[in-house]
Amino acid sequence: MSGNGDAAATAEENSSKMRVIRVGTRKSQVSLARIQTDSVVATLKALYPGLQFEIIAMSTTGDKILDTALSKIGEKSLFTKELEHALERNEVDLVVHSLKDLPTVLPPGFTIGAICKRESPYDAVVFHPKFVGKTLETLPEKSVVGTSSLRRAAQLQRKFPHLEFKSIRGNLNTRLRKLDELQEFSAIILAAAGLQRMGWQNRVGQILHPEECMYAVGQGALGVEVRAKDQDILDLEGGCSVPVAVHTAMKDGQLYLTGGVWSLNGADSMQETMQATIHVPAQHEDGPEDDPQLVGITARNIPRRAQLAAESLGISLATLLLNKGAKNILDVARQLNDAH
Repeated sequence: MSGNGDAAATAEENSSKMRVIRVGTRKSQVSLARIQTDSVVATLKALYPGLQFEIIAMSTTGDKILDTALSKIGEKSLFTKELEHALERNEVDLVVHSLKDLPTVLPPGFTIGAICKRESPYDAVVFHPKFVGKTLETLPEKSVVGTSSLRRAAQLQRKFPHLEFKSIRGNLNTRLRKLDELQEFSAIILAAAGLQRMGWQNRVGQILHPEECMYAVGQGALGVEVRAKDQDILDLEGGCSVPVAVHTAMKDGQLYLTGGVWSLNGADSMQETMQATIHVPAQHEDGPEDDPQLVGITARNIPRRAQLAAESLGISLATLLLNKGAKNILDVARQLNDAH
C-alpha cells in the first residue's frame, strides 16, 4: 500500500511541475473559435504529453459589437486585438485564429508559428428551410441573402443581380438561428470550413466555386500566433472587410494565383492570374543561418526559396492589379461603404 501511495505522490508532484502553456481564444464554449482552439490543443497534447494546456477565453471587439456591419466598425483587428494584447502582456503563450481573420500585417514582435492543415477554402450557401433544394441562381427575385463579408457580397451581387445582399452578424449559431426563425433571409453565406468544424455539413446547400466567389486569403486554415522571441513555443509545430479575394492552385510545381477586386455592387471588377515555380525538395536545402520568418510567418519546415517565391508572386500580382487601377475601385468601395 505504501508503495502505491508513494507512486501516486510522485505522479502528483511531477504533474504539478509540468509546464503550463496558456492558449488564448475568443469567449464562448460552443463557438466556432472555441471548437477550433480545442482541436489545436488536442493535437498539441497528443504531440507533447509532458505539457499542460490551459485555455483562456476573452471577448474581442468583433464579439462585442453585433449590431453593426464589420466593414463599418473601422477596426482592422476586430477579432485579434484583445488576444494580441494578452500575448504582449505574457498573459497567454499562443493564440489560435482563423487565418483569414488576421490583418495583413502583424504587430511587431508577433509571428505565425504554425498553420494547421487547411480544410475547404470555399464559401457555402445555407438556405432557409423553405428554400432547401434551391441554388442562388434559382432563388426568387429580390430574395435577401445574408453575409458579413463585403468580399462575398461584391462578387455575388455581380454574379446574381436578381438577389439582394444584407449584412448579418453573430457567431454561426446566431446566424443560423436568424436564418431559420426569422423570415428576413432566404439564405446566408458562410465559410464551408466553419460549418464542417461545427459538424453542420448537412446544412450546406451549395458550395461556391471560384468562378462564382473567390475566397479570402487564408480561408479554411487555422493560424497559431506567438511571440517571435519565444523559441520554445515556436518549437511546438504540429480579411473579409474589403472586396478582395484570391484563388490558388498548385500543378506540376507551378503555383497559380488569381486575385480580384470588386466594387460594392459588383459592377466594376478586375482579375488577374500569375504563376511561379515553387520548388519544395524532400530535404531542406537552406542552412540554419537563414531567417525562416517571412510575411509574419515562421515556417521552419518549408525551404526559404519556396517561401520567397510564393511571397514574390503575391507581391507581383498585387502590384499588377494596382498598376491597372485596382486602387481606384477599392477607394470608391471604401467611400461608398463609409457613406452608408
